[in-house]
Amino acid sequence: MLYKEIHIGKFIKERVDESKITIERICKFLNRDEDAVEDMYTNTSMDTDLLLRWSKLLEYDFFRLYSSHLILYAPPSAVGKNQQKSDKIPYFRKNIYTQEIKDFIMKRILSGEMTQNDVIKEYSIPKSTLHRWLQKTDNTNG
Repeated sequence: MLYKEIHIGKFIKERVDESKITIERICKFLNRDEDAVEDMYTNTSMDTDLLLRWSKLLEYDFFRLYSSHLILYAPPSAVGKNQQKSDKIPYFRKNIYTQEIKDFIMKRILSGEMTQNDVIKEYSIPKSTLHRWLQKTDNTNG
């Protein structure tokens, strides 16, 4: 599954291939040699500063992969517990679903891979939210 296991190096390599950016430009932008860049493609994780630089260079938000993972796979019991709003750091609501998340969920339902109840249980998506997505899908297809 796309969001369950994140191998950030593979995602970066795919984006590099799509973008057709030269290794010279990558090395210069990241201030690394070619071997170090090639090693990054094999990493399952990396430093956030480096990931931010990759995101800027490749014009792709790699952090969204992790946000999507949290939306889909964070245990429901963890939602709201031990969370205190702070003025010092931004607070993000869990119930903001990206279009990629919606498409991922709808694909699983429409293909028969999961039922609506399976989705509600596994991903803690409210029933009303899921029905709204289904209605929008019906309206665009019909």
